[in-house]
Amino acid sequence: MTPPPRILSIAGSDSSGGAGIQADIKTITMLGGYAMTAVTAITAQNTLGVQGIAPIAPEMVAQQIASCLDDIGVDAVKIGMLATPQVIAAVAAALESVDAPIVLDPVMIATSGAVLVGPEAVQALRATLFPRAALITPNLPELAHLAGRALPSHDAMVEAAIELAAATGTAVLAKGGHAEGESITDVLIVPGEAPVSFTHARIDTRHTHGTGCTLSSAIATLLGRGEPLAVAVARARIYVRMAIEAAPGFGAGSGPLGHQRVGFRD
Repeated sequence: MTPPPRILSIAGSDSSGGAGIQADIKTITMLGGYAMTAVTAITAQNTLGVQGIAPIAPEMVAQQIASCLDDIGVDAVKIGMLATPQVIAAVAAALESVDAPIVLDPVMIATSGAVLVGPEAVQALRATLFPRAALITPNLPELAHLAGRALPSHDAMVEAAIELAAATGTAVLAKGGHAEGESITDVLIVPGEAPVSFTHARIDTRHTHGTGCTLSSAIATLLGRGEPLAVAVARARIYVRMAIEAAPGFGAGSGPLGHQRVGFRD
């Protein structure tokens, strides 16, 4: 029997189960992977918002990573929110010898529009982790924050993604879900290659909590299985769409996805 791909998620915990580490574990498992975690923060949150947060010490984050790598090993890594330069430095050092694809979801902007990551942390990400990643997956507000300007059109989004890919030498998946329109287009930029677009009709639903976490961990799992980047992105997007359609309807706000009802491994 072929062992499952070993996927390490480095991210925050969502007590309501819709996003963060919990969404990653569900996604990795449903896609046939073996999920491991390094928790960067504990949150009290639900579909209405975040009520509290307690960061984990950088040394403990690094120790969690080392415990997984030293014993189990890893085939791919997903990185979520890293709020401070100290945690970013600890994660970068802990992953220094890892020879496996890293998918980095730069969680920087809250649903409310509030900036979650300060300029020093953004600079630390740019300097240490962006160049190490196989893929960076910013949504439109995050990409605008990284670009330092508004991105009012699809062409502007693509231009900013090309700039980020060129500056980091890393592939970028620019996610267009925050743009207006009846369809959603994401664009994959690989340095030196033509852009690849992925488009689907927008699903009319409020149950989208954790879509970014789910997408990035799905891509990491599929990369850990050896799938090419564009194929992994395409299949991960299908998984997210199916999970949105299977949402259980929980909560009074932005509800969680139906991870438990979706899985494909072939």
